[in-house]
Formats: sequence, C-alpha cells, structure tokens
Amino acid sequence: MKTALITGANKGVGLETARQLLENGYFVFIGSRNMENGESAVRQFQKEGFENIKAVQLDVTDLNSVEEARAEIGKQTEVLDVLINNAGINGGMPQAALEAPVEAFDKVMDTNLYGVIRVTQAFMDLLRKSAAPRIVNVSSSGCSLTLHSDPDWMYYSHKAAVYTASKAAMNMYTINLAYELRDTAFRVNAVCPGFVATDFNNHRGTGTAAQGGKRIARYAMIGAEGPSGKFISEEYNPENGETPW
Repeated sequence: MKTALITGANKGVGLETARQLLENGYFVFIGSRNMENGESAVRQFQKEGFENIKAVQLDVTDLNSVEEARAEIGKQTEVLDVLINNAGINGGMPQAALEAPVEAFDKVMDTNLYGVIRVTQAFMDLLRKSAAPRIVNVSSSGCSLTLHSDPDWMYYSHKAAVYTASKAAMNMYTINLAYELRDTAFRVNAVCPGFVATDFNNHRGTGTAAQGGKRIARYAMIGAEGPSGKFISEEYNPENGETPW
C-alpha cells in the first residue's frame, strides 16, 4: 500500500485530496496544525468507510513540530510515496505593495515558503525509499509572473503583493527541487487546484474543493512518464495543465 502525507489536510482542498487518495488505495497521513481538527477529519473519513488514515500534529511553521511528525510517521512506515505541501495562508487583505508591512510578508513566507522547505527536507529520507516518489507543492495560477504581467488576463487586477510573492517564491523552490532530483524517480510539480470555494477565499471561488482535490491528487499519482518541474493549472489550461511561470 502506498503512503501519502498531506499538510493542512483537515479541511478544504487538503481534505478532498485525501479523499481522492483514499479512494485509490493509499494510506493517508492527515497533517493538521490542530490535532483535534485532524482527528475530526479522520473520524469523518472512518464514517465513510475509510480505515487507512491517521492524523498527525504538524505545524509547518514550527521545526520541532515538523521533526516530531517525521518521527511519528517513521514509526508507522519506512517509506513515504507522496508528499503534498498543501498548508498555506493568504495573509488577509488588503495587500498593497507600498503599504503591506514586512512583518506581513514574513508571516506568510513562513508558512507558504519556509513551511514547504521544512517539511520537504524533513521527509526526504522516507521519500527516497519509494520506488516512485511524488511531491506536489500546492500553488495558484494567480501567482504566475507571466499572467500577472498580462493586462488581458482575466485576473490581472486581482493583485495581492504578499500572497503572490510567497507562492512565486515557492514555485521557484519547486523548480530547483525538481532540478536536483532530475536523475531520480521523483516527480515534483507545483499544482493549482483552481479558484475553488473554501475557507481560504471566504468561499468566493467558482469551483468546488472536490474539483481542486482531484486536480492535486492526479499529479500525486502520475506515472513515470508524467511531468516534473512544471507549473500545472488545469483550470487555466484544460489541454495539458502547463502554466507559464
């Protein structure tokens, strides 16, 4: 049985991604900053008939929490096949480039960029033991430098200096990570779930969390011929998902 860890998986897109992997026979570790919320998600899945699931306390901004989660998961499995870095914050609004304080950037970066780095580095040893390791860093087409420079893009005026900077930086980390792992069986991609209605955007999205979960899970389960080092948004590009950085 393949194993997967999803950060921030107790609700929204993370929860729906977990459902997709459970339906495809994976054992899923639900990473949750609040353990009570994580256990609540597990009970929900158990009521639906899923048993191969466990909640793990994991605060991506706290290195001790990340290391303790690594130790806990290491007691359960010697191999991790999938890591989905889903935990993220939007930083609130407004986010004007000339007015947002450095502290706001620092807080969002700590989750959206540094959190991804902490978790990825901590779990790399377990991932390396997989025959087909997959890393998905959850991103957003709204953080594309190319699209945000195009006045004809439908979301051109939707600027958010703090959040977009954090995810653009995470995208660059994804490129570097994929490059360093290019001669291995790893597949590493940044994947956008789409503009889906969740707590993250006060349910203003036009799609569903289930749709977003399917998009992310698809790239967590890609075969050896699948892409690596790509920015994927099936909402932006339904043909093959590839999105400009």
